[in-house]
Amino acid sequence: MSNTRRLSGRKIAVLAADGFEKVELVVPLRALQLAGAKADIVSLRKGRIRGVNLHMPASRVGVDKVVSDTDPDAYDGLLLPGGFINPDLLRQSAAAREFVRAFDRSGKPIVTLCHGPWVLASAGLLAGRTLTSWPGIRDDLVNAGATWLDREVVRDRNLVTSRGPQDLRAFLPAMLDIF
Repeated sequence: MSNTRRLSGRKIAVLAADGFEKVELVVPLRALQLAGAKADIVSLRKGRIRGVNLHMPASRVGVDKVVSDTDPDAYDGLLLPGGFINPDLLRQSAAAREFVRAFDRSGKPIVTLCHGPWVLASAGLLAGRTLTSWPGIRDDLVNAGATWLDREVVRDRNLVTSRGPQDLRAFLPAMLDIF
């Protein structure tokens, strides 16, 4: 069975800032495009944002839209890549927190991995939810009201989460499925 074009007509917002883990943005983005989805890179500012490979600088990607000027209603789903710096910058932005809340309010799918769930915690979305993440932020998520599981992928209603790059093989099909 081919996944080609099964997301044709779907629009996905990829919310990211400087310091995103490159493989966690580039690999899911490519999978979305191969499945026929249109994806926009939404960030805190115009221009280009720099990825990282662990803690080493990686290539940049162009920003399609600035979060404060972007309507969440224009999208069918949200991808929040991880990395350490990226979600820390996003969680400090009121516009980014509200953007994420809008997806959750409307029940649209949100997929995230690694440190990405930090943004969900800061947006106040984790009370009573079950998810996974990079193990280093487990306490933050539990303190925000979540149940944390050490699994490759966890799906809870409109939310799909993974621990990190080591789980991409399980994360990608779950992402495509929920979108």
